[in-house]
Amino acid sequence: MIQATDIHKYYGDLHVLKGVSVDIKKGEIVSIVGQSGAGKSTLLHIVGTLDSPSKGTLSINDTIIQDLEAKELAKFRNEHIGFVFQFHHLLPEFTAVENVCVPAFIKGSSEKEAKKRAKELLDYLGLGHRMEHKPSQLSGGEQQRVAVARALMNEPAVVLADEPSGNLDTNTSDELHNLFFKLRDDFQQTFVIVTHNLELANMSDRKLEMRDGLMLRED
Repeated sequence: MIQATDIHKYYGDLHVLKGVSVDIKKGEIVSIVGQSGAGKSTLLHIVGTLDSPSKGTLSINDTIIQDLEAKELAKFRNEHIGFVFQFHHLLPEFTAVENVCVPAFIKGSSEKEAKKRAKELLDYLGLGHRMEHKPSQLSGGEQQRVAVARALMNEPAVVLADEPSGNLDTNTSDELHNLFFKLRDDFQQTFVIVTHNLELANMSDRKLEMRDGLMLRED
């Protein structure tokens, strides 16, 4: 479903990615590990179309990303890719259900349609009783589950997660990790996760290790 081939990335004279290739199938949970500065987040941002490779090709669901104009790319990203970051980036003035609705509103869905799906997702994630709470009224784990619901809002082909449990305690991290596998089992949801959490990485279907801008090995 995702095919990145010979991806290079330069920032000025800095060669961050040095020819990385990766294939990801639908329904896989793939973790990318490696030391800070290895190029993990840069690769994730390129796969998520948030950044462009200096060289190489990226295909998602048979769409060649480099062929898309800026507006087409933004539309593709909104409809096909979900994001979960270490810090949830919820809008503080919005309730949980309003935060989850944001990608649907960007897509052009009606308020009725968006809120119906947002409530279904929050119910599924065990937050049915917290829908009208604002982020400041939620625990860290609850905020991250709202962020997961938001990522799933438009039924994306893939959810990309960058250190999703890096800001959570051990118990809450375990709950989040188990949630990813439940989503994979229930909905065949695909995940690509950059993480320093080796427990999560070892649970994944595949663990890819990066070092110095190269894909070192796969477990």
